[in-house]
Order: sequence, then C-alpha cells, then structure tokens
Amino acid sequence: MKIPLLSGLRLLIVEDEFLIAMDVEQLCLEHGAAATIVAGSAAELSERMAGGGFDAAILDVMVEGRSTLDVARSLAERGIPFVFATGHSDRPDVFAAFPGVRIVGKPYAGEELVEAVAAVARGSGRMTPG
Repeated sequence: MKIPLLSGLRLLIVEDEFLIAMDVEQLCLEHGAAATIVAGSAAELSERMAGGGFDAAILDVMVEGRSTLDVARSLAERGIPFVFATGHSDRPDVFAAFPGVRIVGKPYAGEELVEAVAAVARGSGRMTPG
C-alpha cells in the first residue's frame, strides 16, 4: 500500500479566502495530513504562529490585504518548511528574500500543491519519503 504524500504531517494553512482554505484543508487531509491548522485572518495567524505545533505551512502572500512575508521569515528562522500558494506568483521581487522556496501560483491544481508541500517536508527531514 502506498503511503499518502502528506502522511502524518501537521500543516498550517494561511489563506483568507474561506472556500479556498476549506478546499486546501480537505485536500491535505485526503492526502494523509494528521492535522491542519487554518489561519484566515491576521489575528488568527498571530495566534497560530504563537501556538506552533505544525511541521510545514502553506502560505498565501496576502491575508486581509496585509503581507505575510514576516511570517515567512519567522518560519524560515524556525526551520519550518513552507510553500507559497498565491495569486501573486508573477512578482519575483516579492520572493527575492526566499530563494529556493516553492511558489505555487493560483489557480493551482491540488496535486501540484500537495506535491510541493510533500517535497519541502521531505527535504527538511520532517517526514520520510513515501
């Protein structure tokens, strides 16, 4: 039996569009994620970051009109792998400070996002290859 791509991972999903967040959450769970933590607002994001407890993150670049690049820096400093899943993928200047971080442009295929998260989690040693 094949091990699901996100087997056992606890994922932080940062997305302010409710329906997209719910779709991503369901997608992650269907691919084996053990748990998801959704942050759809700046206040929730602050709370979720303080609480920790996740292995990797899916990060939209803008939440409620605010940049989440400080969150990306914090994740990088903590050694928590993440991918950008964003409608701003055509802005290389925004991502210059994050060389090597996967960018999945919206609209994205679910498999593309799952594969990107699995790849960064494997690369960080937070999961074993499936």
